[in-house]
Amino acid sequence: MAEQLLNGLILGSIYALMGSGLTLVYGTMRVLNFAHGEFYMLGGYAFLLLTTGLGLHPALAVILAALCVFAFAAGVGFGVIRPLLDKPGWEFSTIAATMGLSIVLQNLALGVWGETFRSVPYFTNAMLEIGDIRMPYQRLLIAIVAAAAIGGTALLLRHTRFGSAIRATAQDPEAARIMGVRTGLVNTLSFALGAALAAVAAAMLSPLYAVNPWMGVTLSLKAFAVVVMGGLGSFTGCIAAGMILGVVEAVGVGLTSSEWREVISFGILIAVIWWRPWGLFGVGRAVR
Repeated sequence: MAEQLLNGLILGSIYALMGSGLTLVYGTMRVLNFAHGEFYMLGGYAFLLLTTGLGLHPALAVILAALCVFAFAAGVGFGVIRPLLDKPGWEFSTIAATMGLSIVLQNLALGVWGETFRSVPYFTNAMLEIGDIRMPYQRLLIAIVAAAAIGGTALLLRHTRFGSAIRATAQDPEAARIMGVRTGLVNTLSFALGAALAAVAAAMLSPLYAVNPWMGVTLSLKAFAVVVMGGLGSFTGCIAAGMILGVVEAVGVGLTSSEWREVISFGILIAVIWWRPWGLFGVGRAVR
């Protein structure tokens, strides 16, 4: 059971990392990014090319993969999402745009890299053994990097000028604009930062799960579940919901079988929505 709990915490850290990117975008821009899974997929391919193609050290490749996806997402945010925010009916048009982008990116990846599932070498093959608990260091490294990325984002939001601009834009875009905040730039960079967090998750998970054009589909659904459970726009709620979902899923699968994984995950989501329709921390519209 202790091993299942540890696996749950590691899995929950990835759910929280993926969900934090979605939460950041929604909390700032009020946009549901349905292409989030495809940014995750691009992060996986970028990491694959940087490590197996160019032979870079995995630590450097993680950073560069995140920067590549950040730059690409910034272009998408500036050229596709930002113009829609000033038009009538932008709530639906941004959903349609990100869904279309998801389909385009999947098919582009399929055309460029094909259907082949590509593997990435483990960062380390060492194993941690404490009593009856046996855990690969690779999995522990995933949790450490995820925690560092989430913690860094939280510090950015709380203790930097850019973070203050994000929170001001999330709370009241018009007032922020009057006070001199360049809300368009803030929205673009927030969108890109959310995608970069997904790329970090992909780079860390690539050694465990093969890189392929559809790798982001299931994880993006879990990320949406985490965002809804935590409360739309609540960064704190997203982290809590991710850890809860990961632990419950891991323990539930350990007591039953892997066939029940999705049933357990979305059963928890339904239960939380039934109990608190606004989510665990969903009380306002700002990034908190």
